Amino acid sequence: MEQAVLTDWGKLELLIGEILSAEKVPRTEKLYKLKVAMGEGEVRQIVSSLVPYYTAEELVGKKVVVFANLKPAKFAGEESQGMLLCAESDDGSTCVLLGPQADVPVGTKVT
Repeated sequence: MEQAVLTDWGKLELLIGEILSAEKVPRTEKLYKLKVAMGEGEVRQIVSSLVPYYTAEELVGKKVVVFANLKPAKFAGEESQGMLLCAESDDGSTCVLLGPQADVPVGTKVT
């Protein structure tokens, strides 16, 4: 495992977001297109491969940790403006979204 220094941590912007909607991306097997509230009225589209682990209904309303300053990328023609953080087993059989342990406002910084 490559070691990081404290200044590397300072480059990351991790925020608490809330999933507002989730819909399967057509012609894909694993991708959801999510609308995620980021605070201060900002809503981002994030594409995530959570279909094998969560139903769309289970995702809506969840507060999650978002890698907010990740450069946007396209997946199956859909732009993703961030990444949700998960804990995933080596074999891929388990994937659990990371979120706050108590209710905190959307947009709260993870430090």
